[in-house]
Amino acid sequence: MPNMSPNKNPMPSQKPEIRNKNFDEVALGYSAETAIDEAKRCLNCKNMPCVAGCPVKIHIPAFIREVAEGNFEKAYQIISESSSLPAVCGRVCPQENQCEGKCVRGIKGESVGIGRLERFVADWHNENSAEKPKKAEPNGHKVAVIGSGPSGLTCAGDLAKKGYSVTVFEALHLAGGVLIYGIPEFRLPKDIVQKEVETLCELGVEIKTNMVIGKVLSIDDLLDDGYEAVFIGSGAGLPKFMGIPGENLNGVYSANEFLTRVNLMKAYKDNSKTPIKHSKKVAVVGGGNVAMDAARCAKRLGAEEVYIVYRRGEEELPARREEVEHAKEEGIIFKLLTNPVEILPDDNNFVGGIKCVEMELGEPDESGRRRPQPKEGSEFVLDVDCVIMSIGTSPNPLIKSTTEGLDTQKWGGIIADSETGLTSRKYVYAGGDAVTGAATVILAMGAGKTAAEAIDKAIMNKE
Repeated sequence: MPNMSPNKNPMPSQKPEIRNKNFDEVALGYSAETAIDEAKRCLNCKNMPCVAGCPVKIHIPAFIREVAEGNFEKAYQIISESSSLPAVCGRVCPQENQCEGKCVRGIKGESVGIGRLERFVADWHNENSAEKPKKAEPNGHKVAVIGSGPSGLTCAGDLAKKGYSVTVFEALHLAGGVLIYGIPEFRLPKDIVQKEVETLCELGVEIKTNMVIGKVLSIDDLLDDGYEAVFIGSGAGLPKFMGIPGENLNGVYSANEFLTRVNLMKAYKDNSKTPIKHSKKVAVVGGGNVAMDAARCAKRLGAEEVYIVYRRGEEELPARREEVEHAKEEGIIFKLLTNPVEILPDDNNFVGGIKCVEMELGEPDESGRRRPQPKEGSEFVLDVDCVIMSIGTSPNPLIKSTTEGLDTQKWGGIIADSETGLTSRKYVYAGGDAVTGAATVILAMGAGKTAAEAIDKAIMNKE
């Protein structure tokens, strides 16, 4: 019998007063019984609007149908035909704006919990299946992938399934890109990422770490080395700052540095070699998912008060609703319609406070959002001893500066064809944040998938 409940099954989770003191995963996942019950809410629409909303085009009704019948491994195989990172996507994709946003059940109630079901299926497979993925027959062609984030791993996995010899060059000492250094453990456990990477390696993908392309090797070196195509999926890891006085004080971090030290270097552990100062009062400037991650990490590091300082209102917050709600539940204080103008020093040249001005919303700007304007005479000082800037990132210019003929946008993004990922250099492709600037994991995966198809066509046509 179909489940016609208007509400999706709730996700079990740690209680806020407990989870804001640890780095364990917040969401605990569906049981098999709950997953089956939720899957029965799917109407199996013939036109499949949910698939149209998925950047990697997972056959969503088909995998959900298998879940409803208890065929969890078969459901996993259906997902993995399209997605190289199902356990990751089930946790961090903004499903509410993509597959679930198109779900027919969402018209008169809540959409089917597609992301929660994807997570359940991937976790069930990882816990219960010992079967290794089958390697494709080698086709004799080599491709290099720069960066082991979601776009690079997806491109590498799709090409490996076609028989290519794929080598991924990663600048850091662990593979995973933003999945490892950017997203906190309590949202995406690192053993989950490691398992997804291991699955790709079992397909034949080779990963070389500590390889900074542009320093150790150039793109031209790779092409001269026998790689017939190169995919650039190096992300957007260069942080932006506001340019206000005091940003060079001790105790001011970019969110990128702060999260990297917490997630990759495990700065929250007592024996960490790169500890972070345990601040009492922290201001995080910005309103996106990264800002929420940084604020929630600061709270877990022991801060008594953590503020989100954002110049627009709650309706304009770019972070996922779920992340905003979790932050509020954990005690994060939102100072909305507030803009920093100066970071103030204490007597030891550390952060001693942040001067802010209240804002009000005026006419819409080019993005369609109402433009914030300062209120006269509304300046005040927020008492904090740490400031984390989370106002965006851009691609590192290293690859551009060491690759002749590679065209980029003024802000640093690589120019690539939207339908193929091809750049201004022949047989050099790019996708993900390196092209678009900071975006979502699933959009980066979609770009990696698109480029893999184009690379395969280009090499096969050349042959």
